[in-house]
Formats: sequence, structure tokens, C-alpha cells
Amino acid sequence: MKILVVDDEKLLVKGITFNLQNEGYEVEAAYDGISAVELVRRGDFDLVILDWMMPEKSGSEACMEIRTFSDVPVIMLTAKSEDSDKIMGFACGADDYVTKPFNIMELKARIRALLRRSAGNKRKEQESSRLRCGDFTLDMSQRVALRGGRVVDLTAKEYDLLEILMKNVRHVFSREKLMDQVWGYTYAGDYRTVDVHIRRLREKLEPDPAQPKYIMTKWGVGYYFQDEEQSAI
Repeated sequence: MKILVVDDEKLLVKGITFNLQNEGYEVEAAYDGISAVELVRRGDFDLVILDWMMPEKSGSEACMEIRTFSDVPVIMLTAKSEDSDKIMGFACGADDYVTKPFNIMELKARIRALLRRSAGNKRKEQESSRLRCGDFTLDMSQRVALRGGRVVDLTAKEYDLLEILMKNVRHVFSREKLMDQVWGYTYAGDYRTVDVHIRRLREKLEPDPAQPKYIMTKWGVGYYFQDEEQSAI
């Protein structure tokens, strides 16, 4: 885990850095808000510890600017303890707030808690970008199809066609509807293009393309996707 510590008190930065490195964290330091913003913009930090009062650019200003391009967790350090100041810190985009002077054990505990929460959020985001149906998984963020955990080599249109079918299990799409959604209303091609792509998908995905279990045909209507355990419509 990589942490950026930002404070104009160099002795404080040195002490925090020493303690965090002893915990196994990789630590970089900055001493003003401008440097903090630039480091976050260029770096790949898992968390930022940011002092409220600093020269050149305050911690609140730096935090607001960071929030325009990054959702990295931010812990704000401040000598102010009024609730209104804490509310202002959260309004600037901070995720947590530690009042000086503080116990280093408390700071480390808050870091661990925030990193756990951040990791949980990232995991949920990754899961929400994946579509699972039977033995198939679509990683929609990377536009990758997997079967049994192995990547299936699909063209862009094959992927688009499979995604539409898997997002709408057991929903029967006509060839015209699939043509509209995958190729667009302005496409002037033959509707048999859909049939060709369905055949290629079956060749790549089905154990026996001649007896498909997943990409099904509703004769006279169109195509649909079903789980292996579902019976045909």
C-alpha cells in the first residue's frame, strides 16, 4: 500500500513516515498543497494524509482539487476541533478527520479502517462490472468474455451481441432488433449478418455448436440466451 503524507511540519511528517514504514507501507512526503496535488495526479496512491493548514495551497483547497480527478481516500489532519470545521473538511472531499495532537496508534487504526473500506468499495465496483450467467462471465469494464474462467477470443460485434443476450436471459430478440442494437439503425447490411455472428458465437462458446445449450433459437422469432440448467422456451 502506498501512502502520501502532506504537512508543512517536517518533523511531524518524518514521525508519521517512520511509523507507517514500520507497518510495511510505502510512503512519500510533501510539504505544501500544490506539491500534494501534483503528486496525486502523477502517482498511484492508496491513501493521502493531508494537513488542513499549509502554505501555497491549503489542505481543503488541495483536497477539492484532488477530488476533480481522483477518488483516493483522504484523511485530513487539523489543529481545529470544532464540528463546523470537521463538516467543512468532509464537504471538501475528505473521508476522515484527525485532530492534532493525535495518538499515532489512532491514526494507524483509521488508516487501516479506511483502506479496508476502500478495498471493499473497489471489489464491489469490480463485481458490478461483471455479468455472470451459468459457466459464462462478461467483464464489461474490459469487454472480455470468459467461459470456465478462460478468456474466449471474440470480435467487437460478437462481444456486443453476447452482452445483449446475457443481459436479457431468456428474452427472445428478433434479428431486426439485434441488428438495430448491435450494428445501429443506419446499418444497411443484410439481417443474415446476425445469423452469421450467432453461428460464430456458438462455434466459440458451445460444447456442440450443432446442439446449442446457451445461445438458443426461437424458430420464426429470433435468438435468446439461457442458463445451462434452464429448459428451452
